[in-house]
Amino acid sequence: MTTAWRNWAGTEAAVATEVVRPRDLEELSSAVAGARRTVRARGSGHSFTAVGAAHDRAVDLSAWTGVVSADVDTGLVTVRSGTTLRALNAELDRLGLAMTNLGDIDAQTIAGAISTGTHGTGARFGGIATQVAALELVLADGSVVTCSPDERPELFAAGRVGLGAFGVVSTVTLRTEPSFVLAAAERPEPLDDVLANLDRNCAENDHFEFYWFPYGRNALTKRNNRLPAGSTPEPLSPTRRFVEYRFMENTLFGAVCRVGRAVRPLVRPLNRLSSAVLSARAYSDVSHKVFVTNRDVRFVESEYAVPRAALPEVLGELRKRVPELPDPVMFPVEIRVAAADDIWLSTAYERDSAYIAVHQFVGMPYRAYFDLFEQVAGAVGGRPHWGKTHSLGAEELRARYPRFDDFTKLRAELDPDGKFVNPYLKRVLGV
Repeated sequence: MTTAWRNWAGTEAAVATEVVRPRDLEELSSAVAGARRTVRARGSGHSFTAVGAAHDRAVDLSAWTGVVSADVDTGLVTVRSGTTLRALNAELDRLGLAMTNLGDIDAQTIAGAISTGTHGTGARFGGIATQVAALELVLADGSVVTCSPDERPELFAAGRVGLGAFGVVSTVTLRTEPSFVLAAAERPEPLDDVLANLDRNCAENDHFEFYWFPYGRNALTKRNNRLPAGSTPEPLSPTRRFVEYRFMENTLFGAVCRVGRAVRPLVRPLNRLSSAVLSARAYSDVSHKVFVTNRDVRFVESEYAVPRAALPEVLGELRKRVPELPDPVMFPVEIRVAAADDIWLSTAYERDSAYIAVHQFVGMPYRAYFDLFEQVAGAVGGRPHWGKTHSLGAEELRARYPRFDDFTKLRAELDPDGKFVNPYLKRVLGV
């Protein structure tokens, strides 16, 4: 097993002194207890930060996967922490179950997804961590504990978005529901109209989001709504799905990005062209096949959660100031929404939120763009996604999270020697 690690975007790297690959809970516990210095679990590497970087002992969870138990009547499913969302969705589908809400990427492990606050969209829905009913963790001394709303509730409130700071998650128990079909409607609309009707669109649709190309006038809107139980899916034909998603959104868009990277003056007209040629499509399918989309074109990303009411202000500033940047922006901006929750370091803690994600094609300058975005989002109290690029440290984050000190106090109690701390956690938690 290689000791070298690099994330999906190629922006973060680390070399561990050793890698262990546990196959059962006893081996996982021994791997943690026996670590002489620090220990971190390796996920899929899909975070854009170094939250998953291990510099001493790395725990490779690729052999610690699969569903442990499933109760179809209650919907409670316990899954090992190294299981990817893609594998989990497939297994739930076979059981006639589904996750209530998902993001648009399924490469992450379930533990990594909840630990960094991965979310989808929907004004009445929280992030993936809100679907967790219980967690099992291996603590610094190798002991195994369970937390839930009734058992160690403070650890449960902190550990669902725990950044790997309390221990290595061994299993996750999820509240799932019977499989359901989503009707998807995607179409281009003028950005001004989308913003004017935002509250209505969020209220009238189960899952609403949109993409805005910074130099274009149009946004691509996506409305996903649940169909009655027993509805028969009517997916896109294999040919159209290949053309629309594989060719247009990946192969062709990737080629356009490479042209823009090579010839920077072409970025703005190419971006406007991408906005102008957006097309409409409508179909239905089982939920996870609608939530998840394929992403082959590599990018760097920063994302902030802002108060829902502040979204027009933030986008207004970006619309005004992004065209003034010296380096052009190739990728669209993604906007989603989520309901408030009670998880201590969730970006939606105690407030209904809008998520704004900015991207840049790999190999193109992004620092000035991301700094501008961070400044604009920070002016309204924005909270950075834990798995996306940001520059904030503990003092700035403490001011944005009411339970920040409770989180760090609990971390110090459970891991006084900093066995689970890496440089990223030192920065964001002030360890």
